[in-house]
Amino acid sequence: MTLSITFFLTATFGLMLVALSTYTSLRRRKLLVAHGDAGDTELKHRIRAHGNFIENAPFLLIVTGALEMAMAPQWAVALLAVAFLVARLIHATGTLYGKGPALRATAMVIQHTATVIACLYLMFLVI
Repeated sequence: MTLSITFFLTATFGLMLVALSTYTSLRRRKLLVAHGDAGDTELKHRIRAHGNFIENAPFLLIVTGALEMAMAPQWAVALLAVAFLVARLIHATGTLYGKGPALRATAMVIQHTATVIACLYLMFLVI
């Protein structure tokens, strides 16, 4: 058993987390805001991009690791991991720079679809 896809996704998500956190912190520093958003729209977007990432990424890593430990085919795990990664990138981009909900909605459809498939497949593997 190898967890190479989970390890790669973990490393990639870790770099994304640092980038989103730093981007938020830089805005806080510029505005001299330690807590909250001070009513600043740009800071609100940065906080939500970071927050939504941290709300979703850990579970996606758990599912990916569980699939690898359950000996799911590597191609299937890789495909789901790519969907998770693409969804997180699109969502962060849409939250930070989008003018409407279209990018975020697209990302959530991709992520939720991939998550349902992954969870059902995992249930199938262990039954």
